[in-house]
Amino acid sequence: MVPSKSRRLHRRKRRRRAAWSQRKSQRRRLKEPEGDKKKKDKKKKKGEKDKDEDKKKKGPSKATVKAMQEALAKMKEEEERAKKEEEERQRRLEELEKERQEKERLEQERKEKKKQKEKERKERLKKEGKLLTKAQKEARARAEATLMLLQAQGVDVPSRDKEVQKKKPVYGDKRRKKPTTQTPEGTALLLAPAERQPVAMETEAEAPPAEPGKKVKPEAAVDNWEAIASDEEKGESLAENMKNIDLETLRAPVVCVLGHVDTGKTKILDKLRHTHVQDGEAGGITQQIGATNVPKETIEEQTKMAKNFNKESIKIPGMLIIDTPGHESFSNLRNRGSSLCDIAILVVDIMHGLEPQTLESINLLKEKKCPFIVALNKIDRLYDWKKSPETDVVATLKKQKKNTKDEFDERAKAIIVEFAQQGLNAALFYENKDPRTFVSLVPTSAHSGDGMGNLIALLVELTQTMLARRLAHCDELRAQVMEVKALPGMGTTIDVILINGRLREGETIIVPGVEGPIVTQIRGLLLPPPLKELRVKNQYEKHKEVSTAQGVKILGKDLEKTLAGLPLLVAHKDDEIPVLRDELVRELKQTLSSIKLEEKGVYVQASTLGSLEALLEFLRTSKVPYAGINIGPVHKKDVMKASTMLEHDPQYAVILAFDVKVERESQEMADSLGVRIFSAEIIYHLFDAFTKYREDYKKAKQDEFRHVAVFPVKLRVLPQFIFNSRDPIVMGVTVEAGVLKQGTPLCVPSKAFVDIGVVTSIEINHKPVDSAKKGQEICIKIEPIPGESPKMYGRHFEATDIIVSKITRASIDALKNWFRDEMQKSDWQLIMELKKTFEII
Repeated sequence: MVPSKSRRLHRRKRRRRAAWSQRKSQRRRLKEPEGDKKKKDKKKKKGEKDKDEDKKKKGPSKATVKAMQEALAKMKEEEERAKKEEEERQRRLEELEKERQEKERLEQERKEKKKQKEKERKERLKKEGKLLTKAQKEARARAEATLMLLQAQGVDVPSRDKEVQKKKPVYGDKRRKKPTTQTPEGTALLLAPAERQPVAMETEAEAPPAEPGKKVKPEAAVDNWEAIASDEEKGESLAENMKNIDLETLRAPVVCVLGHVDTGKTKILDKLRHTHVQDGEAGGITQQIGATNVPKETIEEQTKMAKNFNKESIKIPGMLIIDTPGHESFSNLRNRGSSLCDIAILVVDIMHGLEPQTLESINLLKEKKCPFIVALNKIDRLYDWKKSPETDVVATLKKQKKNTKDEFDERAKAIIVEFAQQGLNAALFYENKDPRTFVSLVPTSAHSGDGMGNLIALLVELTQTMLARRLAHCDELRAQVMEVKALPGMGTTIDVILINGRLREGETIIVPGVEGPIVTQIRGLLLPPPLKELRVKNQYEKHKEVSTAQGVKILGKDLEKTLAGLPLLVAHKDDEIPVLRDELVRELKQTLSSIKLEEKGVYVQASTLGSLEALLEFLRTSKVPYAGINIGPVHKKDVMKASTMLEHDPQYAVILAFDVKVERESQEMADSLGVRIFSAEIIYHLFDAFTKYREDYKKAKQDEFRHVAVFPVKLRVLPQFIFNSRDPIVMGVTVEAGVLKQGTPLCVPSKAFVDIGVVTSIEINHKPVDSAKKGQEICIKIEPIPGESPKMYGRHFEATDIIVSKITRASIDALKNWFRDEMQKSDWQLIMELKKTFEII
């Protein structure tokens, strides 16, 4: 029986359902082992973790422990090896040091032997009479030069008769054969004055003419012999003076005080003199050289507390102490002070150590080979310092608390190290066993007075023992001009430091001057009272004669143009004047090279030449030209000279008046003419006022010429950034060279120099700026020049055209004069390029 359709369908569904359930159960059976596997894996991992933890708890394995022990053994071996190497290196270094010391000792012995041999040689030559002094050598050289000159002129120098030959050998003989004996005075080479005239007459009669038709003038020969005579007399007088050296009679030593600004140089002298010079100085700053004569009584009074110092052993009659400025501008005055002194005091602030001007002073002293001692000043600034000026400073140091002593030791050691860096050995004076090789440091306080007695005692001790020969009294004149000052009622005076010899009223002196040596007579010799400064206005004492060593003020005629820092010479006879003048001329050339006046520049006025030099040095370093200089108060004639600059360059119509009085009439005249007078007592205030005036003047001129000055620029158009092509042109450009500023007129050289317009706006990244430099990409707005038709991008110029700023001769001059600081080297090179493009001469 065929099943019905519905039955068939029903069976089919049943079979399908059975097959589906069968497949489902199979899939389930397949999935179950994977799940078990995962569970097993999880359990395994957990077990491994537990094992690791157990292992960790148990500690490292035997293999690890063994490896660690081996590593430790190796490290120990390395350490022992390094230790042995270090010991070996130290041993080698010690051996090298011993070798070096041995070499030094041998070198020292060799030098000592050499010195001894040289000494013996000199002694032998001295006994034989062959050792010449420097002056005698110079006289000999001059005499030989004169003979050669005479022979060149064709003058035949005849031989002397036998009597003359017996007395002194002739020049001709000297050249052929060396004389066996020579007098100690070194006059064997020189002619006696009585023998000169016959020679001149013989020369006149017998000398053949050098060339046909030309006669040798006998007067020339006589002049030459006279020159030799004056040199001979000079050499003889020098030898005579050297004979008169008395080692028992010592002159006062010249002591110079050097150091950095504000270390207490003047204050130390004030404490010594019981004066208040430093309080009276403008701003408490030393700006001139000062000289003080300290008598023997004051030295005895000041050194009474110093231990191991006997008052009765003082041989020197006193001291002449020179105080110098410490500011960097006054290097000329420090140099001048140090060149005079026998011994120097270098003042060092214990709180600051060696400072710039201290180092400069050390170099000056090294250069001049001048012995010095160091005053470690301001010990009262040490924390918890207890002052005791009536006792020795060593005892005062012992009384201090432990922390104060420790601070002093620390700072003193630091300063000793700084001296070592400068190549100098230094030690505290009470620990210094060898003052010849170690610089002595004396702790002082100018404020409380601690250590002042020890400083003076050490100075006296060193000058009497080590400088006795230098301080021995000698009649040979040695004096130097220190300052040139204009004083009311006295005219121009000169401050002179007299080191050797004597000066008398009425003597003829030769002093160096700006226009050459000045020959004048001493009208007055003024000395300040003892313990008073030469530079401070005092009731001066008038003297007829002054002897060494003193700071003396000389009155005389024509001293206005005297130059400081050079020697003063005295002519005892009229025929000495030309020789002494020539001597000064040589020294003058070097000094005058520093004072070079310009055609355009400021007018400088100062109270003294030293201050003037310091001011000129500042102007030179600041690149400020000076056209005129003067010493003394500002008069109407000075204002007239300064007013000439109004025609040439008005910015230099200025008078810089340093530490001088400006007369009321002069000020009124300056105001009416338009001349600015800057007056100040402190050099730095004058600098600041003038610098501010220059800046203000420059700023005013920059504002005035801002529209005239056109900065050079070269632009390339960015064609993808043309925002507006006409009136105004707004486009992107690249600055290829130069600098672009607002207000710069632009043109296109390749299109017959067509003027595009003026830049009125510059933007970088949508931000407005005043200027753009090389390499920047910017957007600019160009507006047409008033009165001209607007130009269009695409018609009047293309993207390929280079745009440049339109420069003129007036704009270049404005840049040179007032905008030089804003220009770079590349900008000037572009200016040169554009000058050729625009054909500007």
